[in-house]
Amino acid sequence: QVQLVESGGGLVQPGGSLRLSCEASGFTLDSQTIGWYRQAPGKEREGVSCIGSSDGRTVYTDSVKGRFTISRDNAKNTLYLQMNSLKPEDTAVYYCGTSARITRDCLTQIYGMDYWGKGTRVTVSS
Repeated sequence: QVQLVESGGGLVQPGGSLRLSCEASGFTLDSQTIGWYRQAPGKEREGVSCIGSSDGRTVYTDSVKGRFTISRDNAKNTLYLQMNSLKPEDTAVYYCGTSARITRDCLTQIYGMDYWGKGTRVTVSS
């Protein structure tokens, strides 16, 4: 059974950093499209960063470019999101999602994700 477990969220001040982790089980991490998505109160879930299975390239939403970095440790079957220079606008629940069917355009294929973790909350506030 595919499982995704996020961790690493918390409360940080603007300008601070956090590293989120997504521990995957039930599949090989690099065999499927996988990424980070977030949802703020009252807003739709949006793509933050993901890695397409077709070519392994990473993509980021414009609002986090230069501040966030997605990476993976295949040996540990774990996906990471390093978040630097955090802003209050980054406050949201961050979810890890994966799909065996979606191979590209993963940033926008939110409804194509087959599995989701339960999320980890990130709050950026002074």
